[in-house]
Amino acid sequence: MRRRLYLVTKCCVIVAVCLWTSASGWSAGAQEKRPTQIAGVDNTRMGAYRALAELSFQAFQKGDNVTSAKLARILERTWDKGEEGGGKNSLAVANAELFEQIDNAMDAFIKPLMGNEKSTPDPAKIEVAYAVFLEKLKQAD
Repeated sequence: MRRRLYLVTKCCVIVAVCLWTSASGWSAGAQEKRPTQIAGVDNTRMGAYRALAELSFQAFQKGDNVTSAKLARILERTWDKGEEGGGKNSLAVANAELFEQIDNAMDAFIKPLMGNEKSTPDPAKIEVAYAVFLEKLKQAD
C-alpha cells in the first residue's frame, strides 16, 4: 500500500512539473512574440504603405476608380512625407538607392490609378506594378 501511494505521489509530482514547465514555456513564448499585424496592417516600417497600396488596389479591382485614386494619392503623400522628407531616419537618407527603387515602383503603380495617363489603366499592368511595389517594400522592412 505504501509503495502504491509513493508511486501515485511520484506520478502526480511528475505530471505537475510537466504541466508547470509547459505552461511556463507557453507563457514566455507568448510574451516574446510581438503581433505581426494590428488591425490588418503589418507592424513594420513599410506596413502603412503596404496597407494603403492594398486598399487602393482593392478599390481599383472593384471598379471604384475614385477611391482608388484618392488612396493612391494618400499613399504618395504619406510616402513622400515619411521617407523622403522625414529627416535623418527617412529611407532617402538611410538608403538613397533603395528609396529610389521603391519610389519608382510606387510611381509605376499609382500614376495610372490617379489618372495621370489619358487611357484607362490596364488591370494586368496595374497588378504587376502592385506586385513589384510590394516586393520592393519588403526590402525596406
